[in-house]
Amino acid sequence: MENEVERESGSMIFSDEELIEVSGLKKGRDFIEVTCGCTSHRYGDAVGKLRVFSNGDLEITCECTPGCNEDKLTPAAFEKHSGRETARKWKNNVWVIVNGEKVSLSKTALLKYYNQASKNANGTNRSHNGRVCHRDEFVCCSRCNKERRFRLRTKEECRIHHDALADVNWKCSDLPYDRITCDDEEERASRRVYRGCTRSPTCKGCTSCVCFGCEICRFTDCSCQTCIDFTRNAKA
Repeated sequence: MENEVERESGSMIFSDEELIEVSGLKKGRDFIEVTCGCTSHRYGDAVGKLRVFSNGDLEITCECTPGCNEDKLTPAAFEKHSGRETARKWKNNVWVIVNGEKVSLSKTALLKYYNQASKNANGTNRSHNGRVCHRDEFVCCSRCNKERRFRLRTKEECRIHHDALADVNWKCSDLPYDRITCDDEEERASRRVYRGCTRSPTCKGCTSCVCFGCEICRFTDCSCQTCIDFTRNAKA
């Protein structure tokens, strides 16, 4: 019980020794935040803020340029966004600053909860940061017949997509987090192939990004057949 209470506080997730001289350190209720970065030989350093949660989640807000609005990136996505030439080795390529020096995440204590979550995943549909992964999906507008992208990173986003898919009269202006109208252009085909898979950027669907039911994307208050089946299986 004492350990659970400690992990609820960001100040107790890691010991003082584990965080000594780590640059940009901030402590939240169940996470810590530190300055991070990834170096491209062509583009230089891309810097950001890494949040390490006690449940193993890792999130990076990119600050590579003043106008960059990329946030809640996985380390793998941040590595790719930075233009790193040898991608898919984020544990070594993403760094934090310790005592004024760049140190790979793999050489710090910051991955201990991520590693623990990965061991407990037991082959379930999880991404490189230990959380359940859902690729982006598209819904067609009933008025203009254009397809719009839905991100499925959180339970709220999954619910928004779920309800839009069930609404035969769904339209572009119903999208709550992007101000899109039917007059806006549809995504180019070359952009649509990128669906957020952590294994391969242009993946067409694999066990890493296609979820067949989890607590994030299924809703027990819904009467659709998939949710009913999920509820029955959960009770079995």
